[in-house]
Amino acid sequence: MGHPRKPRKQYDTPSHPWNAERIQEENRLAAKYGLKNKKEIWKADSRVKRYRRDARIILGMDVDERQQQEAELLNHLVRLGFISPNAKLEEVLDLNVEDVLRRRLQSLVHRKGLSQTAKEARLFVVHGHITLNGKKINAPGHLVAVADEDNIDFYPGSPVAHKVDAPQEAEAETEEVAAEEPDEE
Repeated sequence: MGHPRKPRKQYDTPSHPWNAERIQEENRLAAKYGLKNKKEIWKADSRVKRYRRDARIILGMDVDERQQQEAELLNHLVRLGFISPNAKLEEVLDLNVEDVLRRRLQSLVHRKGLSQTAKEARLFVVHGHITLNGKKINAPGHLVAVADEDNIDFYPGSPVAHKVDAPQEAEAETEEVAAEEPDEE
């Protein structure tokens, strides 16, 4: 048993460090989701491997033991938004790294339109400009449940909230003024 302040690694590193295809795929994912380093990809990959391993174990069980554990795993994955509510256990085996990366707070902030880029979304989260259910969350890798997805917003006292909303409001005012002015032709 280790020291409580030094938790175990939450990821497995690649078995071979110099695989060109894997490196290209990781670079693509890092750019698409605005990730800081490859460790975040490896964490997501380890999470997917864990879910797939659990699904394989459950599939190999007797029918009597299987029902409760299958329901627990499926409910967990549905709550996190990795699979659809009517998915079967076999569909857990189709999970991939991008399914996990899409559910990160950083990705959802960008998808919701609170930032212009994925890197900017990471910056907003780390600097404490984003709240989830009214609580400031500064971990960009936080997995957001489907029920909480609509509760992502700017922190009320954040100076960034006004700057991001200002261009949208300015565009709306410009459109209103243009609609009020009659054409002189």
